[in-house]
Amino acid sequence: MHEVGIMEGALDMARRLMEENGGSRLVRVHMTIGSLSGVVPDALQSAFLALKDAYAAGNAALEVTWVEALCRCDDCQEDFLFTDHGYICPGCGEPALAILRGRELELTRVEWE
Repeated sequence: MHEVGIMEGALDMARRLMEENGGSRLVRVHMTIGSLSGVVPDALQSAFLALKDAYAAGNAALEVTWVEALCRCDDCQEDFLFTDHGYICPGCGEPALAILRGRELELTRVEWE
């Protein structure tokens, strides 16, 4: 489960930000995860629950913003959701090689006291 390693890195970064800014306890960790990132949100939440005590985040919450993958067809320039069609453009039937969003894996905000 690679979500444990991802969460270790996110919590380490969050703790460092908190400490550098005079905080003593993490309150909330916000992450943005894309549908093509390979991250399973439930597994990420489980990793957070298992690790948070070791990172001054005992009572903290994890908030995840999920981003569906959006593709753009190279031929007809139509945008479409990957989850509905895969890489095949619903407009012209050609494969879309441009992925506009959906690969996100970001620590987007940290709150502390």
